[in-house]
Amino acid sequence: MFPVSDVIPSKTTPYVTVGIITLNAVAFLYLLQLDSRSVQVVWQLFGLVPAHFSWTSLLASMFLHEGWLHLLGNMLYLWIFGDNVEDSLGHVGFLVFYVCCGAVAALGQVAISPGSTVPMIGASGAIAGVMGAYFVIYPHSRVLTVVFLLFFLDMIEIPAIFFLGIWFVKELFNGVGSIGTRAMGGGVAVWAHIAGFAAGGVVGFLWRIRRARGQPYWS
Repeated sequence: MFPVSDVIPSKTTPYVTVGIITLNAVAFLYLLQLDSRSVQVVWQLFGLVPAHFSWTSLLASMFLHEGWLHLLGNMLYLWIFGDNVEDSLGHVGFLVFYVCCGAVAALGQVAISPGSTVPMIGASGAIAGVMGAYFVIYPHSRVLTVVFLLFFLDMIEIPAIFFLGIWFVKELFNGVGSIGTRAMGGGVAVWAHIAGFAAGGVVGFLWRIRRARGQPYWS
C-alpha cells in the first residue's frame, strides 16, 4: 500500500509542516554536494550515536536522510498527515510537538541499543509521532492509497485508523523480533518509530480531552 493523500483539507496554511519539509530538503541537497567520505563524516558528527549521546545531535539527526527514497518517503507521510495535526495543535504547538516526538522516538531507540556506534538519522521517529496523533484525532478519516493487485494498480480510500493501525502493528512485530539482536550494521530504527507513534497517540488523546473541556490551544 502506498498513501497518496488523506480526505481532510487543511483549514489553515501548514507553515510549520512546509518549513520542516523545506529544512529537510535543504539539508539533503547540501549532502548531495559532498563526496561519500564527507557525507559519512557529517552523519557521524550530526547523527545520533547512542553510545555517544548528545542533545545537539538528537535534534540535528532529525533533518538528515540517507537517500532519495528515505527523504521522499518521510516527507510524503509528513505532508499527508502533518497539515491536519498542525490544524489541531496550532503552529507553535505543532512545532513543539514535532520536536518532542522526535526526541522521545530517538530516546526509545537509544534505550534498546545504548551501546550502538551506528549513527541514527532521519525524521521518521518524529513523523511517526505525527501519525500517532492523527490516528487518535482523526479516527474517521480515510487515506487515498495505491494498492498493487497482481499486475494492476488501483486507488482506494482506506480508513485512516486501519491504515495507521496496520503500520503500527507491523512496526511493533518488527521491534519485538529485533530484541536480542545486535544491529551494528545499521538498518531501520524500529523502536524509534514505535516510541514516536506512542508519544503522538498520547498527545492526540490529551488534545481530545482538552477539546471536550473547551480549553484553548496554541496558535
